[in-house]
Amino acid sequence: KSTPDATEKDPNNRLLSHAPRFRLPAEMVRDQALLTAGLLVEKQGGPSVKPYQPAGLWKELSGGEDYPQDHGEALYRRSMYTFWKRASPPPMMANFDAAGREACMVRENRTNTPLQALDLMNDVTFVEAARRLAERMLKEGGPNPLAYGFRLVTSRRPTENETRILNSALQYNRDRFQTDPTAATKLLEQGESPRDPKLNPSELAAYTTVASLIFNLDEAVTRQ
Repeated sequence: KSTPDATEKDPNNRLLSHAPRFRLPAEMVRDQALLTAGLLVEKQGGPSVKPYQPAGLWKELSGGEDYPQDHGEALYRRSMYTFWKRASPPPMMANFDAAGREACMVRENRTNTPLQALDLMNDVTFVEAARRLAERMLKEGGPNPLAYGFRLVTSRRPTENETRILNSALQYNRDRFQTDPTAATKLLEQGESPRDPKLNPSELAAYTTVASLIFNLDEAVTRQ
């Protein structure tokens, strides 16, 4: 996207101030969520890892052994290290158009489907990342945790209208989880990373839902 200011200051784009807009590749969508959540393990090299995946998928599709999920830091390594079974690829990667590995691909296809939104809202990786981002918002966000979390993900401050929407969503979910603490506990149990016991569960669950909303923004999965 080229703004009038960028066009005036950088008409020939020598400073790379503007470029075509497109959705991030599958690996980057996952990695940026882990990074902003403070979960990404940036260690280089080593064997492939097996992060979260729906239970029983391998056995259902290929009739062989079940998926031996890893634990600990292996769950949060960069997506380039994810083990790939061609008969049953990682669902999130497939939904976001990652190359299938059957043949060399110079350029991956890009599609936009409801399955991608369902991944961002329900995949354990993203639910856990939303919880950890919510913890960062509450512990590091100072007087305005919503704006802090929004800026971590989108690299800009929210507008007044966006701030109203975020506050409205927060209050709605705060009321919901205060009247249904069991639902809050169930949400916060997603993922293996430990939860900060000092934070109020209902409040953390409400912020987790808002963090998930931020992860689902177009800007969160698109190179502007």
